[in-house]
Amino acid sequence: MRYQITGKQIDVGESLQTHVETELGAMLEKYPGRPTDANVIFSKSGHEYVCEAVIHLSTGLNCTAKAKGTEIYATFADCAEKMDKQLRRYKRRLKDHHKERTTPVELFGAASYILAGTGEGDSEVAEPESLQPIIVAEMETKIPSLSVGEAVMQMELAGAPVLVFRNEKKDGVNVVYRRDDGNIGWIDP
Repeated sequence: MRYQITGKQIDVGESLQTHVETELGAMLEKYPGRPTDANVIFSKSGHEYVCEAVIHLSTGLNCTAKAKGTEIYATFADCAEKMDKQLRRYKRRLKDHHKERTTPVELFGAASYILAGTGEGDSEVAEPESLQPIIVAEMETKIPSLSVGEAVMQMELAGAPVLVFRNEKKDGVNVVYRRDDGNIGWIDP
């Protein structure tokens, strides 16, 4: 497994890197899904340390966790605990999908755009000349080919509010999202 342990504007020493590798390795041995790589980023926000971790599993799923704290080792411990809780919650599903899926999740390329804000909060904004939005950034993104159950699990593991995926059964683009009432919505056009 590959580890990438970095710091944003802080120095991550050899001791912390070794600690992160051993702790993550011990935690991930308990779960199926053969993790391929782990990205751990430490940063500082005011007087607090922030630890963000993303684990990529060979099945194409990603597990994400984030924690804040006043001590860097304790912050990593909190982040690892959150990730452990997520993986433990989905351990049965990971095992079931692992047996069914013998190959990694297929990813399709798609364009992703960031549009400029409308500035609706300002009352003195002039009427725009056209109704076409202004594109601020254009990026390449990957759309996974998953079942609906795997898509919901991926969305939960990533902590994302929405996930666009290609439905394996119907070969169309679908969306799962977290509703305001706490349930999961599924859009199948």
